[in-house]
Amino acid sequence: MDTFNDQDLKQLLDMSSKWCVSFYMPAHRVGREQQQDPIRFKNLIAQVEEKLLEYGADRTEVREMMRPMERLVSDADFWQHQSDGLAVFLSSGFSKTYRLPSKFEELMVISKNFHIKPLLPLINENGQFYILAVSLNNIRLFFGNRDLVNEVKLSTVPTSMDDALHHMEDPEKQLGYHTGTRNPSARGAQPAIFHGQGNDADDDEKDILRYFQLVDAGLKSILNDESIPMVLAGVDYLLPIYHDANSYSGLLKDGLTGNPDEMDEKELHKHAWKLVEPVFDKNKQKAMKQFGLLDGKNSDLATDELKTIVKAAKYGQVDTLFVPLNTQRWGRFEQKTGKMFLADEFSTDNEDLLNFAATQTILNSGQVFALDDDEVPGSGEQAAILRY
Repeated sequence: MDTFNDQDLKQLLDMSSKWCVSFYMPAHRVGREQQQDPIRFKNLIAQVEEKLLEYGADRTEVREMMRPMERLVSDADFWQHQSDGLAVFLSSGFSKTYRLPSKFEELMVISKNFHIKPLLPLINENGQFYILAVSLNNIRLFFGNRDLVNEVKLSTVPTSMDDALHHMEDPEKQLGYHTGTRNPSARGAQPAIFHGQGNDADDDEKDILRYFQLVDAGLKSILNDESIPMVLAGVDYLLPIYHDANSYSGLLKDGLTGNPDEMDEKELHKHAWKLVEPVFDKNKQKAMKQFGLLDGKNSDLATDELKTIVKAAKYGQVDTLFVPLNTQRWGRFEQKTGKMFLADEFSTDNEDLLNFAATQTILNSGQVFALDDDEVPGSGEQAAILRY
C-alpha cells in the first residue's frame, strides 16, 4: 500500500500537459478478484490508448506513455500487495501509481490537468491516519482511513526491544527478559519486562525509553506528513513512556490501551477510528454549520450555483468548497470571457467542472470537502462559502 499526502497532491496539481490521463479502479487484497485485477488494468490501459489515439495524440508518444503501465501488468509483486483502490496518473514523461485504502469507482479522464477529486477524502476530513501498535516484542504501523486500514512495512524500525538494545552502543550490558506483571489489566499473556544487570524498575523504564527513541527515529523516514494524526496502541504503562520518546507532532494524546499483539488490524481500526473521527469531523461540521448560517440569512457568501462557484474558485474567492465525490459535471470555463459551458459528456474540449473548482480552490489556499452526494449542504449538487 502507498501513502498519499499534501506533497503528492501538489505534484499532481502542478502538472499541466496536452494529455494528462487519470484513471481509477477498484483493487483487491486477496482472493479470486485480486487475480482479475491485472486483467482489468490491462483493459483500462487499452481503453486509454484507444482514446488518446482517437483524440489525435501521436502514436509514438502514446506508446511511450503506456510503457510503464504495460510493465506493471506482469509485475506479480505489485498485484500481490494491493490495497482497495488503484489510482494512476500518466503524461508525457510522467507516470505515477498509488495503491490506496479507498474503494474507487472505475473512472478514466483525459484532460490538460489531472483529475484529483476522488483523492480528496484521503487528505481532508474523511482522511488518513496512522495506528502505531507498540509492545516490547513487536512494533506495527498501520495506515488507513474511515473505511480501511493496511499494515505498513517497517524496514528502518526495530521491531522488538531485544533487537533494538542489542545493537545499542553499550555492548557490555547484557539484556534479558522475563514475564512480568506491570500491567495486570492487559489481556492475555503478561508483557515481557527487560532488565540489565539489576531488576531496578527505573532501569527497566530507561531501557524502554531508549527502545522507543530508536523506534521514533526509525519512523521519521516514513512519517513525513505530520498533519496526519496517529493513534498509539499499547498496554497502559507503555503509552506515557512512548509519548516521552515521541517527536511526531501528529500523535494524539489519547491512545488505545490493551495488548495490541492480540488485536488484528480490523479490531485496531475499529477502536482507533473512534478516537480520530472527532478530529476529522470537527472542521467539516464547523464549515457545514457556517454554510447553513450564511445560507439561512440569504447571504451572498453562500452559494450552490455551479457557474458562480467555478468562476469564484478560479479567481481565489472560494474559502470552502463542498463537492459530490462521485458526480461529474462536464464542461469548460473560459478565463478570458468568464463564461462557462456545460456538456452532456466528456471530451477533450471539456473537463469535470467540479474537479476544476476543487483544484482551483486548493491552489488558492481554500479548503475542499469531497462528500457523498447526500452529504453536500444546501439544496444544490455543490456548495461554497465565498471569501467576499
